Amino acid sequence: MVRARRIWVAAAALLAVAGASPGVAVAQSRPPSPIRALTAGSDGALPPGWGIAGGPSEPQLVWRAKRPVPMGDARVEFRAGGRLLGVPQPGQDGRSFRLPLDRQRAEKLRGLQVWSGGRRLDRQEAAAAVSAVQPPAPLPANGVDPGKPGSYRTRTGEYDLEPVRLPGFAAPVEMRAVVVAPTGARGPRPLALFLHGRHYTCYKGHESRGDWPCPAGTEPVPSHRGYLRDQKLLASQGYVTVSISANGINGQDGDVQDGGAQARSSLVRLHLARWAGWAAHPRTAPAVVRDAPRADLSRVLLVGHSRGGEGVNRAAMDSLYPPPAAQDGYHGPVRWTIRGLVMIGPTVFGQNPVPDVPSTTILPGCDGDVSDLQGELYVDGTRAVGRGTALHSAVYVIGANHNFFNSEWTPGQAAAPAEDDFGDDPQHPDPVCGKRSATRLTADQQHRAGSTYIAAAARLFLAGDDKVRPLLDGSGRRAPSADPARVLTHAVGGRRDAGFLPDGGVSVTGGGKLCAAVDPSPARACLGQGAGGSSPHFASWETDRETGRGAVALHWTRAGVPARVGVQDPVSLAGDKALALRLFVPPNSRGTRLDVSVTDASGRKAVLGGVRADGLPGSGVTASYWAREIRVPLTAATRAGIDLRKVKSLELTPRSGSGRAWLMDAWGWRPGLPAVRAAGLPRVDVGRTTVNEGDSGVRTYRVPVRVSGHGSGQVRVYVLDPTTGRAGDRLVTVRPGGHDIDVPIEVKGNTRYGNDVSYDILVKAVRSAVVGSYRGGITVHDDDPAPKVTVTPVADKVAEGQPLKWRVSLSEAVDLDISTTFVAVAPGGPELSTKDVSARWLRDTTGTSPDPERPLSKVRGGLYLSVDIPAGGTSADVTVPTVKDRVAESAESVRFRQIDDQSGEPKPGGLELNGTVLDAS
Repeated sequence: MVRARRIWVAAAALLAVAGASPGVAVAQSRPPSPIRALTAGSDGALPPGWGIAGGPSEPQLVWRAKRPVPMGDARVEFRAGGRLLGVPQPGQDGRSFRLPLDRQRAEKLRGLQVWSGGRRLDRQEAAAAVSAVQPPAPLPANGVDPGKPGSYRTRTGEYDLEPVRLPGFAAPVEMRAVVVAPTGARGPRPLALFLHGRHYTCYKGHESRGDWPCPAGTEPVPSHRGYLRDQKLLASQGYVTVSISANGINGQDGDVQDGGAQARSSLVRLHLARWAGWAAHPRTAPAVVRDAPRADLSRVLLVGHSRGGEGVNRAAMDSLYPPPAAQDGYHGPVRWTIRGLVMIGPTVFGQNPVPDVPSTTILPGCDGDVSDLQGELYVDGTRAVGRGTALHSAVYVIGANHNFFNSEWTPGQAAAPAEDDFGDDPQHPDPVCGKRSATRLTADQQHRAGSTYIAAAARLFLAGDDKVRPLLDGSGRRAPSADPARVLTHAVGGRRDAGFLPDGGVSVTGGGKLCAAVDPSPARACLGQGAGGSSPHFASWETDRETGRGAVALHWTRAGVPARVGVQDPVSLAGDKALALRLFVPPNSRGTRLDVSVTDASGRKAVLGGVRADGLPGSGVTASYWAREIRVPLTAATRAGIDLRKVKSLELTPRSGSGRAWLMDAWGWRPGLPAVRAAGLPRVDVGRTTVNEGDSGVRTYRVPVRVSGHGSGQVRVYVLDPTTGRAGDRLVTVRPGGHDIDVPIEVKGNTRYGNDVSYDILVKAVRSAVVGSYRGGITVHDDDPAPKVTVTPVADKVAEGQPLKWRVSLSEAVDLDISTTFVAVAPGGPELSTKDVSARWLRDTTGTSPDPERPLSKVRGGLYLSVDIPAGGTSADVTVPTVKDRVAESAESVRFRQIDDQSGEPKPGGLELNGTVLDAS
C-alpha cells in the first residue's frame, strides 16, 4: 500500500542523509515495529524514536518508547513546538503510540515532544541538585478526628448485574460492585459511591493488559476492591458504601475524545438509579443490598480516583444539568441528590468543574501519573462560575503517590501486578519522593491519610458537622489519624465572599505584576523558565495560552517595595473575620515575610499584620508551587477606621531581603458553611460533524453547539487554527436554545487526493455556566480516490559499478506527500551481496558493515528502500549504487517487495523492484 506522508521536512531530511535531491529514495534498516523509522538531524528530521506509519487513507505519526509506558490515568500527548498535536493511541506492546494527522497539523513538525500529566516521557529530565528535604512541622490537632472508626460492625458483599451498553463503546460494560455497610444501623443511611480510575483491565500471573473484554485465560483486575479500607471506615461510622467496577470503560476509552468522562458519569448514574429503585422496592435488590440499611439517596457522596474523579464530577454535573441524550448512557429520572464530591489525584481534561456541588480534591505530592496535579482546577476553576457558596477544598498530601490510595494498585497488596507510579531513579533518588526520603509515605501511611480525609468530607458534606471543616478549608488543623502524613489544605467558596481575583478586573503596580498561568512567553508566564518544578495552579490545557487565568507574581531584591493589587469596583469585607490569602513561595524556601495592608475607597490605609510563608518540599519533578492559605485578621482595619464595605486595594510588602511569591487570590473569610443550592445554569455541549470535501465550490458549515438549561452565562470559546495549532478566543454570552457560539467553517472542494482536516473549538465556563462536552468541530473528509502507483524500470540491468534505478509514479498529482517502502527479499537466483554495493551507502542506510559478506536479503534487520513523492509531484526515483570488483562472476540479481503498512510484511500482489547486475570484466 502506498503511504500518505504528512511530514515533508522529515522526508527531505531523509533524502539529505543519502546525499540526494528531493524525490530520490533512500534505504533504511527495518524498525522494531512496522513503522517508518526516521533519523534525527539538524535539518528538520524527526527525533529518534519517531516515525510514520499507515496507508494513504490514515497515515500516522508514531513514537516508540524505550520501555513500556504503564497504563494510567493521565493522557499521553504529542506536542510540537509547545502546541498540542493530539492524543495518540497506545499499542498492545505498551511502547508504541500512534496519532493520525491531517496535513495542516503536520506541515511543521518541529520540536516534537511526548508528555503525560505534566511529565516529559521522551526525555529523561536531568535532576536538579536539591539537598535532603525535611517535612514541615505537624499542624495543631483538630478537635474532631474523622479517621477514628465508628461504633458499627460492617458487612461486605458484592453484586454483579447484567452489563450495559454505553454510547461510543463496542463492548458492554460491567455492572459489578462491592458493598460495605454497617450492621445494626437504624433508618436510611447516607450513601458513598466510589469509582476507581484508569488502570490495567486484565491480568494473568505477572502480566497485565488493557483490553476489554478480558481474553480467555485472564482475569479482570479487581480495581473496585481497592477502597475496602475506606469503605469499612465509613461503614463503621454509619454510611452505606459501594465501589463500582469500570474495567469495561478503561479498556475502551482510548478512542473517545473526553477520555471516558461521559461514560463514567453514565455508569455512576446507572448504579445510583438501581440503588434508588432498591430503596423504593427492597425485595428487588441483590442480597448484599437487602442485608444493608436502606440507602438515603437524598444524601450521596461520590468518591472518584484519577479518571474516576473526572467521572464523578461529570456525574454531578449531569445530575443537575442533563447531557445530550445521544451521548448519555442513562435516560431515566434523577432520584438522588449529590451533596459532595471527593476526587483523588483526578484528571480534569475539560477543566470544567461543577461549581455548585461541594468538593474535596486530594493532591498527591509525589504523583507519578497525573504529575501536574491538574485536579487543582476543581478548586480554582469554580471561582465566580456559580453561586460561590459551595466549599471547594484542595488537600495536598506530601509524599503520597498516585496508586497507593487503591490497595489493588499497590505492590504486596494487589491481586494483579502493581507498581509504585512515581518511578524513582535508584541511582539518583528524588529528595522528596524517593523511597527512602524523609517526606515519602509508605503505602499504609498514605492509604490511612486518604481514608481519614475521605471520612472528613463525608462528615462535612453529608452530616453537616462543622467541627471537621477546619481539616478541609485551610484553617491549618490536622487529623491525628492521618499521622505521620503532612497534609495541607486551602479552599474557595463556603463563607468566603468578595475578594481579589487576578483573573479579572484588577490592576497590579509596584513590586508585582499580573502573570499568565499558561503562555508560551517566559516573560508573561507565571513560572517562566528555570522554575525547577511546576505548579498545579498553572496546569496546561489544550491551548498554548489561556485568557483570564493568572496570578500576581512578586519578585523583589530588597525589602519594602509593595505590590499593590487594585480593583475597579470596591469589594466588601464587612462582617468578615479575616482576609484569606492563597499564596505560595518557591519550594524548600523558608521564612518569607510579608506585611498585608488594605486601603478603602477614601484612601485610608491599614496594615493588617505580617505573615510568614514557607515553601512546600519539592524537587525538579514535583508540582510543589502550591498555595497555602494564610489568614490575616481584620481587627486592625476596624481599629483604623477602614470602611470595610468599600475596600479598593490590597498591598503585600516584602520584609525579607529578596525573594519571590505568587498570590492566587484573596477573600473575605468567616467561619461556618452556608446552605448550598445549585443555580439554574445554561449548559454548553460541543458536537462534531463530518462532511465530505466535494469536488468543487465552497460550502459553509457551522460547528454544532447545543446550549440547554436555564438562564444566561458566559463562556470562553477557543478556535484552533488547523495549520498552526494556535488558538484565538472570545468571550460569549450563551442562552438555552440560542446560537450564540457561531463558528462557520468554509470548505473548498477539489478533485485532488489529500488528507482529512479537523477544524476544532474548545469551550470553557467563565461565569454562570457549565460545560459538558468541551471540544468538537467540523471534520472535512477528503473524498477523492487515492492515485494509482506504478513502478517503471529506469536502469534495471546494469554493469557493476553502475546504479540500479527505478521510477515510482503516481497516476495524478495529489495534495500531500506520498511514500511507499520496499524490503529486500531473495530473488530466486544468485543475489547481490553486501560487497556488491557501496560500503558507505550500506553503512549510512542500514548501520551495518559489508563484512562478513552476505546476501542483501540477509542484512540484519532487513534492507529497506523508501521512496517519497512530495505534494504536487508525480514521480520519484529510487537507486541502489553498485561497485565494480575484479572478481569474475555470473549475473546477480536483487528483488525488493512493497511493504504492507499495517503488518510490516511484504504485501501479497504488491509492487516489486527487480534488477540485475552484470559482471564488468
